Amino acid sequence: MLAQQRQSRIAERVHRTGAVRVAELVEEFGVSDMTIRRDLETLAERGLVAKVHGGATAVDFGSTTEPGFAVKQVRQEVEKQAIADAAATLVGPGQAIALSAGTTTWTLAHRLTDVPDLTVVTNSVPVADVFYRAGRPDQTVILTGGVRTPSDALVGPFAVASLEKVNVDTVFLGVHGMSERAGFTTPNLLEAETVATLAAKGRRLVVVADHTKFDVVGIATIASLSDADVIVTDSLLDEEARRNLSEHVDQVVLAPVPDPGNRDSTEKRP
Repeated sequence: MLAQQRQSRIAERVHRTGAVRVAELVEEFGVSDMTIRRDLETLAERGLVAKVHGGATAVDFGSTTEPGFAVKQVRQEVEKQAIADAAATLVGPGQAIALSAGTTTWTLAHRLTDVPDLTVVTNSVPVADVFYRAGRPDQTVILTGGVRTPSDALVGPFAVASLEKVNVDTVFLGVHGMSERAGFTTPNLLEAETVATLAAKGRRLVVVADHTKFDVVGIATIASLSDADVIVTDSLLDEEARRNLSEHVDQVVLAPVPDPGNRDSTEKRP
């Protein structure tokens, strides 16, 4: 198969499924890891895919674009794992917490399945499923109702109504973007009211967001930067962004991650 034909098929697959991994393409096409990486670089240069660690995703075209869960799951995996490790230290036995929808909060959920007597409120089907599959009888998971979005969040009036009488110790909020001007944002207008309601239901608000979310602005604002008590991000956040966030948020936690150029290609844990 010619390189152009292979690249065309890869682009079609990304468009159809939202994301691909290098390892999967190596097996499918029977070529080397380096060949696939060159293909993805070529496609990225042409604006047909977005390169991520270990693969590629569909291109994000703007403030109203909401990638599906599978697409977001393969973006910044290493950063999300480090953020989840750091955020998990903020949770103790017997607490009531809330987790918004998103792949960073989903990664965090995996770190919390061993916490005793935990009560979890979430509007995320995948997050609820993590705890359900863990099967701890001493954990209680409350899943809101609502309309399901492409990122597997439950949103809308039913979700808002189910959250209005809830009060928890800590809310962990995943966001599409964060900036000084717009605050924490989402690309989904229907999701904005639901997530804003969720964000206000805790004694402490912890935002979990990797460095690529800084200066990204979705169409709808969830909360201002100063509404967050803690931001857990990763050490690749640049100095200017760190100073900017620190001016508005009491605590900014930088989870250590290796430089992208020094990472290996092994699969990472969720």
